[in-house]
Parts: sequence; C-alpha cells; structure tokens
Amino acid sequence: MKVLEAIKAGSKLLKEKNISTYILDSELLLSKSLNKPREEILINLEQNINKKVLADFNKYLLRRSKKEPIAYLLGEKEFWSKKFFVNKDTLIPRPETELLVDKLVTIFKKKRITILDIGTGTGCIIISLLIELKNSTGMAVDISREAIIIAKKNACKFNLSERIKFLHKPLKDLYGKKFDLIVSNPPYIKRKDIKNLSDDIKKYEPKMALDGGNDGLDLIKKIIYKSKKILKINGTLALEIGNEQIDKVSKILIDNKFRINYVIKDYKNNIRCVIAEYK
Repeated sequence: MKVLEAIKAGSKLLKEKNISTYILDSELLLSKSLNKPREEILINLEQNINKKVLADFNKYLLRRSKKEPIAYLLGEKEFWSKKFFVNKDTLIPRPETELLVDKLVTIFKKKRITILDIGTGTGCIIISLLIELKNSTGMAVDISREAIIIAKKNACKFNLSERIKFLHKPLKDLYGKKFDLIVSNPPYIKRKDIKNLSDDIKKYEPKMALDGGNDGLDLIKKIIYKSKKILKINGTLALEIGNEQIDKVSKILIDNKFRINYVIKDYKNNIRCVIAEYK
C-alpha cells in the first residue's frame, strides 16, 4: 500500500466514527507510524508502506476511532509554539491557556520573579513562562507523581531543569517560601457536569485534573486561601477558571483581600482567566 492510499483509508475509517479532524489525524498517525515528519510523507505520497508500519498505523487508527485524543497517541502537544510531552497522566494543554501565559509574559517581561505553578501537569505553563522570563525561577507542584515525571521531562527538553524545582505534594504541605507570582489551571468543572463532556475528555483525560467538586470551585478556593500565605505583598495570583465562574471567583478574591487587575476572554468571548494582586 502507498502513503496516499493509507491516508485515504484511515480518513474514511475516522470519518465513519465521527472524528471531525479525520484527514489531519490520519496523516499524523501515519507519520508517527513511519517515524517521519508529516510534511515529509505528504511530498512522498507514492512511497510504499511495509506491513509492520501498516500494522502500527491500524492500531493507532483503532485507538483514535474510540475517541482517544490524538495528543495521547502522538505523545505530544504543541503549546506556546513548542512541542510538550503528554500522556494519559496529564491534562492536554489547551490554546486558551496560552492567553494567560501571553498576558503574564507582558506583565513580567524583564523582571526577576519567583513563580509557583499549582497543579503543573505537563509543566507547560511554568516552562513557557520561564522560556520568556529569562531571569526568573520557579517551583511546580502536583499531587500526581506521574504528572511530575512528565513535567520534569519537559523541563529537561527545554533546558530549564536548573530553574524549576518540581515537588510531588499537596497544596497544604507548601510553606516556608514566598512567591511573586502564583499561577494555576486547576480543575474547575462541576462534578455533575463531567458526564456531559465529550468522550475524548471524560474517557481519557485524568479525572482529578477535571473535577472541581460540587460547585466547580473546590480547588480554586483552596488556591486563593493558600495564596494569601505564600504570596509576597503585592504578589500576583493568576487563575484559569470555567465559563460563568467569574462572578463567584471575583467575590472570593475580593473577600480575601485581592484586587482584580485583569480578566482574559477566550476565543468564544467567555472570561476564562483572572489575574489579581494580593494587597
């Protein structure tokens, strides 16, 4: 079978399984099976594929047809124009989170700050920040040991291991250090709403990275309360939040002596991030 035939066959299968990105996914999975860049296989459409590659390709197609996220199949996801290692133990980085990174880079450009990333996952937030904020250092925590392993791998990939300390521990066990910036993309989905998420999220992404408790605010509240103890005076707290949570989150922040400096809207015009200063 030739490359073009394989892509067409894969696209047809994925389309029948209602995968909207069926052509792109077929191309990406074949490029992984061949261990060659997608661009390279697309200019060699008449290349023949051996049985081993075809068998690998079919295995990937089967997994994707069951809605397993393409990022987990490829083992990577692009974020901040860089490719980060991901696996089933980490939430898949989202484009919306780049909006938060972009704003924080603008605010802290050329400053020397200490950053804490709570629930770091792949490490994509703190790593992207430190790539841009050359004079800064950070700490990243997660209750998932497996996520910390992936985050360390990503930090090593971008030569940031010396500037980030990774800790496998819960938020309550953090003390003895103060930060200029605390950033987090915490679980913020209401527990009862998880069943309404698309299959690729609810079946495959780690539940503890999604479940925000009964009101979706469990972790957000804990982070705000803890931040009061570990932020420097006039320090900044930056949170990604769920749709329609801004009013409740704003009240919690204001009640805890934070002043809201910025809100960030996503590509659908929903407020998805809030940046506040501890007074």
